[in-house]
Formats: sequence, C-alpha cells, structure tokens
Amino acid sequence: MSKPVATTAHKNPMREFIQEDLGDKIFDIIIWIIVFLAIVVCVYPFLYVLSVSISDGAAVNRGDIWLLPVGFDLSALKMVLGYDDLWTSYINTVIYTVMGTVCNVLFSILAAYPLSRRQFFLRKKLNFFLAFTMYFSGGLIPTYMVVTGLGLYNSRLAMVLPVLISAYNVMILRSAFEAIPEELFENANLEGANDFIMMARIAVPLAKPTLAVLSLYYAVARYNDFFSALLYLGKTNLQPLTLFLRKVLLSSSPEILQSAGGMLAADAAAQSTLQIQYVCIVLAVIPIMCVCPFVQKYLVKGTMLGAVKG
Repeated sequence: MSKPVATTAHKNPMREFIQEDLGDKIFDIIIWIIVFLAIVVCVYPFLYVLSVSISDGAAVNRGDIWLLPVGFDLSALKMVLGYDDLWTSYINTVIYTVMGTVCNVLFSILAAYPLSRRQFFLRKKLNFFLAFTMYFSGGLIPTYMVVTGLGLYNSRLAMVLPVLISAYNVMILRSAFEAIPEELFENANLEGANDFIMMARIAVPLAKPTLAVLSLYYAVARYNDFFSALLYLGKTNLQPLTLFLRKVLLSSSPEILQSAGGMLAADAAAQSTLQIQYVCIVLAVIPIMCVCPFVQKYLVKGTMLGAVKG
C-alpha cells in the first residue's frame, strides 16, 4: 500500500506582503492623524491670539473671531507700541537674557568639564552634590534672605546670580564632554596642553551642538523668568517684559488705556481690553520665534549627544 501523501498548507508570500503593507499604511495613517491633531492643538491658540490682536475691536468684543482676523485693524498694536514702559521692559529683558545666557553657558562649561574628567579627584563627590541639589534646596525664604543680604535687591545681578547654574543642564553637558574620545585629550596632554587649553580647543568645539541647545534652554528660561523679577526687582525701570505682561493681563490694561496727558482717550476706551492683552502676548513671543529657527538644526543632535548608550 502506498502511504498517503501529507498535504501541507503553503503560505502565499504575495498575500503576506500585501497584509504587511496594509498594516504599515494603517499605522502611518494613525501616526499622521495624531501628528495633525498635535499641530492643531499647538498652533491654533497662537493663531487665535494673533487674529484677535489684528482684528477690529468691535468684532473682538462681539466674539466674531474664531480663527482668521475680522476687519484688519492695527490701532491696538499702535497703542501698545506707544507705551514707554513696554520698551523699557523690552530693553531690560534683552539685557537679562543676553547677560544671563552668556553667564549660564560659561559657568556650565566650567562646571561640566572637570566633572567629566576621570582624573579629577573630587569628581564623584561633586557629582553627588550636584545631583543632590536637584532634589533638595534651601527653600524660597532662605534664598530670598541670601540674595537680599548680599545687597542684590533692585539690582540687575539679582536676575543672573541666583540662577547662574542649572544642575540638569550641567549633567547634559558633562555627558557630552564624556562622549569625546579620551585619546584626543591624551595626545593634547603629551603636546603640553593644560586643562584650560583642552577645554577651549577640544571639548567646547566638539560639544557645539549640545551648547547650542543649552543656550536655547537658558535663553528661553531667562526670557520667561518673572518670578525672580517679582521677588527682587521693585523698581519699574528694572523690571523685564514678563512683569509688564503680567501687569497688563492682571490689571486689565488700565495704564495702556491712558493717553499721554493722563486722560482716558476716546479711541483707547473703544478698544477691546482683551485685544490689548493679546497684542502684548504677541509682542512678547516674537523675539523667541525669531531665534528658534537658527538653532533648530542642533536640537535633536545636541539633545541626544552624550546620552546613555546601549
């Protein structure tokens, strides 16, 4: 008797390829939908604020704006631009941002480089104390007493010195320095280079992407910092743009709605208070939006550089 031939189900490669291709397309469609919703959630509030700021005041009061401007009108923008305190606070913000960012990056380099060197005998202890400050701090009242005790109240240095170092950013920069091949430092050391030369000519140039990202982080933090100004700056001529914006948002813009002679102007009274607040928000966001495109190419590379390797 002949043995029965066992039948085996042969798989169709083309069918499997079509199923896999269909699954990939469905996955891509879901991802694109999620990305589109994320873009809408992030972009719509800013478009709405921008549309309100350049729309007609009567349309704003009626609530006719949903996305696009209604009745193009720049009278609210002209009114806000004519307020002297706005320009004073703008200049103060530029000073605090530039001076603070330069000092932050400089001292972060000086802190991160020795902590990345294995030959540094205090490396482990200082790394521990650096991480310790991320979980425990002196608190608000002791910090305020120290700052005022040093005579920094109503001083521009009060916006720089208390926030001179970020432990998290120092750790990121330390990891970037540690990722540099040790042979480069050894060869430079054999050529007679000291630590400052190796830091300036080897470590810093090779960590430029990370430094660009950290500079952006520091600049945005200094630009948006209002709490330090609220604590330590009592003089109006020293206050940054964030405090001006806070005053406008909380006080319903009464100072902006005053004419130069101190009387409430008729056209200012007709303007929407909400519109003036949104104009101030747009003016506060413009500088950061102008800076971000120049460092955007460094964001992904700089953030991943020095990360944990598997």
